[in-house]
Amino acid sequence: MINAKTKKASPSIDEWLREAKAHPAALQEGMFLVHNGVVRQTPKAQVRQGLNDGSQVKGMEFSYDAAKVDAAIAETYKLEGIFYIKVWLNEGQLTIGDDIMYVLIGGDIRPHVIDALQFLVGKIKNECVIETELMQA
Repeated sequence: MINAKTKKASPSIDEWLREAKAHPAALQEGMFLVHNGVVRQTPKAQVRQGLNDGSQVKGMEFSYDAAKVDAAIAETYKLEGIFYIKVWLNEGQLTIGDDIMYVLIGGDIRPHVIDALQFLVGKIKNECVIETELMQA
């Protein structure tokens, strides 16, 4: 169900990285990657499937299932070489350029961290969130 809450303030990635580097697992990590999803003007159908009907996005209703997000994070921790994960998701009515999500992953080597980031962001986008694009009239 779409959550009518107002959008949240975005986190500080600098603060997240300070926390991650102070975490006990930091001694095992050789790389951190950050994903920042934002609301774009181009519709999802155009970007993903090449369907261009001339419409443009003016905003988005966004909500998520916190239990499913927690389960996706737990599953990602089981991947090889992953030692640190932090996720923030917005909610409510968002406008073009607003942050949808931040995901920070720390791990031992580049291939493991890249794979884990793709895995977790994919799980969140495909299984944990409801995104409804609001189209311009």
